[in-house]
Amino acid sequence: MTDAPPPIAELVAPDAWRAVDCISDLHLDAAHPATLRALQSYLETTRADAVVILGDLFEVWVGDDALREPGSFEGRVCAILHDAAARRPTFFMHGNRDFLVSDGFAQATGITLLADPTALALGGLRWLLSHGDALCLEDLPYQQFRRMVRASDWQTQWLAQPLAARRTQARGIRSESESRKRAVVTYADVDRDAALAWLQAAHAQALVHGHTHRPADHLLAPGLVRHVLTDWDVDDDAAPRAEVLRLSAQGAQRLAPEAA
Repeated sequence: MTDAPPPIAELVAPDAWRAVDCISDLHLDAAHPATLRALQSYLETTRADAVVILGDLFEVWVGDDALREPGSFEGRVCAILHDAAARRPTFFMHGNRDFLVSDGFAQATGITLLADPTALALGGLRWLLSHGDALCLEDLPYQQFRRMVRASDWQTQWLAQPLAARRTQARGIRSESESRKRAVVTYADVDRDAALAWLQAAHAQALVHGHTHRPADHLLAPGLVRHVLTDWDVDDDAAPRAEVLRLSAQGAQRLAPEAA
């Protein structure tokens, strides 16, 4: 038996919007410059009316105060995002890697923060947007960890540490992540019953999420679909990947960033 669906926020698209692009799981860090360049090029050229980033934009976010560090990677990325948000509405939803993004990020970039989940009303359709990690119910250790780090007391204690100490811990997180990738760890997938419950509570026809890195379209029930976004890693010479999911009155369309 699944838990009751969480509160569902709502984003109502203006009548003038025809297309909204969704991306997620770019896991940006200084070691992946080609992926950052691909994102910048996409943001400069996309024909979408708005862009929604569904979490894990960064490999890790140690706190908004990193933006004040001269020459920081976070500051360079946020300058790109600021330019993007000046061109079109841009939204961000927390992922499991960048859940500490807060008002300082929003002020520096002009990006609007979205609650997870949020129902997008666009072109007569309702799309339920989520990062997706809260729906991976079989991963019990992760769900316990998620509850811990989303608690205000834990975040206050973490952010009270010096920035340098947080960066050192972040390097450990990245090292562990790379080790898990090399070990080909299989992560829990989204729980079907929970996804259906969320869709029904949101009165939405489709769930759009990332997190699992398993891009696909799943028919959950008649008229109810789950669209899974891909992660981005253009620096991976063996299997480069990047994709945009464009939402419109015509449905969902998967596009290469350069075609969006």
